Amino acid sequence: MKRVFLFIITNMAVMFTLGIITNVLCIFFGTTVEQLIGPRYADLAIFAFVYGMIGSVISLLISKPMAKFACGAQTIDGSEGEAEHWLVATVEELARRANVKTPEVAIYEGAANAFATGAFKNHALVAVSTDIMRQMTKEELRAVLGHEMSHVANGDMVTLTLVQGVLNAFVIFASRVLASIVASAGRGEGSRRRSDGGMYYLLVTVFDICLGILASLVVFAFSRRREYAADAGSARLLGTPTPMIAALRRLGNLQPGVLPDSLKAFGIAEGKRTSLWSTHPSLADRIEALQNLGPSNP
Repeated sequence: MKRVFLFIITNMAVMFTLGIITNVLCIFFGTTVEQLIGPRYADLAIFAFVYGMIGSVISLLISKPMAKFACGAQTIDGSEGEAEHWLVATVEELARRANVKTPEVAIYEGAANAFATGAFKNHALVAVSTDIMRQMTKEELRAVLGHEMSHVANGDMVTLTLVQGVLNAFVIFASRVLASIVASAGRGEGSRRRSDGGMYYLLVTVFDICLGILASLVVFAFSRRREYAADAGSARLLGTPTPMIAALRRLGNLQPGVLPDSLKAFGIAEGKRTSLWSTHPSLADRIEALQNLGPSNP
């Protein structure tokens, strides 16, 4: 769950910052984005798409350092001790099976959880908490690592970036259209100035936030679908779904790791019920999906 929330929060911060910079520049020059690009919706749509993708790509590029910072993860190389050596060796083995470059491996202090992130599948980061290392068997933890390596091999962060970029474009386009309509209401159809300073920018900000929250529901739905794929990927890497099922059952009996909100997107633990605001399906649904899988070959 860590990865998605981290990406969403980072994306919102980036887009908010870009929006403030743009608005300040427009106010300084006495104009608006709408006036600069013209009144045609096609031009606004192009601007929104380019601007939205830029914000999403920036979020992707800084995802790994942001993840380390958010949870205080420390990169290891396996020389720190027996547990760390096993962890690094297992990730290396799973990376070979997944046909990707071995990602950075990190450990952070916290309750049971794990996550993977990074802009590129061959330059990723896999991190696990101290509690999950203590409370899971090696086979269960290996399944969790297989789950995270499947996220990496599937390129889920890049796909998420594309989804978020399109949603950014929608939010930018719709918020500015709605702000223009509301700001110009009551001034007559003949008025060519469709926005007036502070009111227009205030409306844009409000609509950006509201539509951005609604757009997050689409990201959450995408994340839930990718969790099933990552669980199945773990089963393929290990040759059987049994360890992943055991790991999920273990998480159901543990107090799941309470991650920083910005890191909840691609972690392993989730609540017992699935809602529109969940980044993961329920543990019961994930276990059922794994039980319905056929035999896998490592």
